[in-house]
Amino acid sequence: MTILSSGPTTSLVPAAPAPAPEPAGELVTFTVDGIETAVPKGTLVIRAAEELGIQIPRFCDHPLLAPAGACRQCLVEVWAPGRDGKLAKMPKPQASCTLEATPGMQVKTQHTSPEADKAQHGVMELLLINHPLDCPVCDKGGECPLQNQAMSNGRASTRFVDVKRTFPKPIAISTQILLDRERCVLCQRCTRFSEEIAGDVFIDLQKRGANQQIGRFDTAVLGFDGDAPVGASAQDTSGRPFASYFSGNTVQICPVGALTSAAYRFRSRPFDLVSTPGIAEHDSQGSAIRVDHRRGVVLRRLAGEDPTVNQEWITDKDRFAFTWQSAPDRITTPLVRNADGELEPASWVEALDVAAAGLRAAQQPDDPRDTAVGVAVLPGGRLTLEDAYAYGKFARVALGTNDVDGRARPHSAEEEVFLGHHVAGRTLDVTFADFDRAPAVLLVGLEAEEEAGIAFLRLRDAVVSRGLRVLSVAALESRGLQRLSGTLLAAAPGTEAEVLDGIGTDSALAEAAELLGSAGALILVGERLAGVPGGFSAAVRLANRTGARLAWVPRRVGERSAVEAGLLPSLLPGGRPVADSAARVDLAAAWGVEHLPAQPGRSTSEILAAARAGLLGGLVVGGLEPADLPDPAAAREALDRVTFLVSLEVRHSEVTERADVVLPVAPPTEKPGTFVTWEGRPRPFPQALTSHTMADHRVLDRLADALGVELGLQTVTAVHAELDQLGGWDGARVGAPDVPAAEPPAVEPGVAVLATWHQLLDAGRLQSGEPFLAGTAKRPLARISAGTAAAIGVRDGDSLSVSTDAGTLTLPVVLTDMPDHVVWLPTNAAGAGVRDALHADAGDLVRLAGPRTQEVSA
Repeated sequence: MTILSSGPTTSLVPAAPAPAPEPAGELVTFTVDGIETAVPKGTLVIRAAEELGIQIPRFCDHPLLAPAGACRQCLVEVWAPGRDGKLAKMPKPQASCTLEATPGMQVKTQHTSPEADKAQHGVMELLLINHPLDCPVCDKGGECPLQNQAMSNGRASTRFVDVKRTFPKPIAISTQILLDRERCVLCQRCTRFSEEIAGDVFIDLQKRGANQQIGRFDTAVLGFDGDAPVGASAQDTSGRPFASYFSGNTVQICPVGALTSAAYRFRSRPFDLVSTPGIAEHDSQGSAIRVDHRRGVVLRRLAGEDPTVNQEWITDKDRFAFTWQSAPDRITTPLVRNADGELEPASWVEALDVAAAGLRAAQQPDDPRDTAVGVAVLPGGRLTLEDAYAYGKFARVALGTNDVDGRARPHSAEEEVFLGHHVAGRTLDVTFADFDRAPAVLLVGLEAEEEAGIAFLRLRDAVVSRGLRVLSVAALESRGLQRLSGTLLAAAPGTEAEVLDGIGTDSALAEAAELLGSAGALILVGERLAGVPGGFSAAVRLANRTGARLAWVPRRVGERSAVEAGLLPSLLPGGRPVADSAARVDLAAAWGVEHLPAQPGRSTSEILAAARAGLLGGLVVGGLEPADLPDPAAAREALDRVTFLVSLEVRHSEVTERADVVLPVAPPTEKPGTFVTWEGRPRPFPQALTSHTMADHRVLDRLADALGVELGLQTVTAVHAELDQLGGWDGARVGAPDVPAAEPPAVEPGVAVLATWHQLLDAGRLQSGEPFLAGTAKRPLARISAGTAAAIGVRDGDSLSVSTDAGTLTLPVVLTDMPDHVVWLPTNAAGAGVRDALHADAGDLVRLAGPRTQEVSA
């Protein structure tokens, strides 16, 4: 199976490029258990032994963490040449996880050295002295390195007769992560991950000697203001909760059962689980995961190992937010609205016939004076490649329209041109591997930690390991940017294009211009740049001016699939422009139809505006949530006013409440498919659970059949065969966007420009049903500058009211170093949805008021 690519070939997504070979460095020759080997200088002995297939027990060692030598379980006997060149035995066994190989060294592991074997038995005995014998109830039982190595490298019986040390158990270091301290072997994997990988030092070793233990980091040491998680109690004085977005990784890499998940604790034993590989559905990163299920129910998800994408890490959202796929409001049978206006269960035949009749009537109303004519398609932004392709083909072949748009979020015509010009069909132009080589990365309209978690970890790895410079054009410096040691190029919302055009022309931005002019520099733009007039145009100009490579990193998993599959009003599959007659002829021939609609269609906003005005006869809607759109109230009104509405959904939603026909579709665990990452990398996954629910492409194929049209997309194999046949588009592409930057609005006293972005954990529907995870979300708050606060009489910690004519949000305020006359709010925090409450988005004007605003005015 291939995905669409530009260029003269018909290849649809090329295979992932092999990593560039490291330059051959100095080799070191030494022996392990009598086997001579040559390894690059600096190689750890434990790694060299692994390459030879020699197993050395260990707990603290992890290939992606810095050596620690904390557990001492990997002790080996070492002989090394002395100053006289003669081999001499080191006085004590050495930790092979911290020992670098040197020329002429001879290493004897427990397989050939009684001394190393005795040392390892001694360390194991020490670790087990206070370790509880609760393997039958421990979540790690059955997949525990301590269990395995106690059998292979431990004593057959214990000599310890005293009382074991105990602690109260478990303690909740967050609402999601529980700690059984007596099980801990002090390997420090969790603390090293938190410090080295995530940069969230919310957990650390505390106390000394026999009382040393892992615990929550003390609040006085952290000094982080305003980011307390929802689940934290104001009276809690035991330290800041472990509120990292990546905390679940510590549970997986813990070699014992010290750290456990509150959601999975005591749910199952590892040997009762069936494991299926999968791809996370929450963002465009394409993280490899492992889906563990039992008796048709998913019980947990773990990070998969994939060095090209997520290495061995995933976000907590990818790890824990999966219960939405089996929620109680799951739709299991087709629904049809009866004469009384109620949805009632129906057979598939009946539901498809009713849907087909309604769509035909919407295309050709009985009354020629009826202005509500035509059908549009809004698939939503979380589709697989197969489903996205089916929606696009269904709209153009079965409905004869280009009114199809997969962008269920704020968008613009400039963005559509940018996607057609720079993104569609250009696969693997910029990849995660480029982060490891780039001298500098500029983020524009992208908050990496919140919107692209794995990209954040890969960027931070490059920052820590080799000093990558990260720049960000944003309204404020977030904690994520701080942990990237990033440089903020401050820009009030709506002025990002001005800042981008200033790089290379403004002396204040000379350093940024120099960095981006270096070979290999990258510019990563997010979907939020669609809300900035001239933003994408300025990004393209900057890339052309500096030579930096430009990549688009959307937030949702289906965004890139939608672009490649042609779910844009002016774009056909493979980057073929709708306005290009040759492109239409090429596609019509492949699809076996006489012609395709030549007029570019309407965007999501234009489709909803037409429906709201009574000018649209029907809508086919996929996984779309009105709350995600720029004006949710207007979207709901549009859905109410459209004559006929068909909804393809997994769960009951605001759309299904208004639909005339509801057709259930399968969630990712119940269907095979392919997600496409922001890189353009195909990420296929198999079906994990047995299910009779059909994927979107199968439902659309049957609906088209009811309309008298053959789509030929009944199976994944058929979709892949058609995609392979289409190939890439080698004709003219859409021209580059050229939109001038807008003038910033005039701001009066008491008025500010709104800045906002989604946080990783918020009120999204794909996180519902997971209360443990919800407790680690950041508390909603507002941020303003000290100057703005003084002007309206607000102090740090006060309540700030942010209002428009549509409504008001009142949140605690944190004074932040940011431009004056700007207020930042989280886009969709629980109980504080900006678009729903204010009908506003980034760049809009809002009114500010605090408890002393009237006093200041007076």
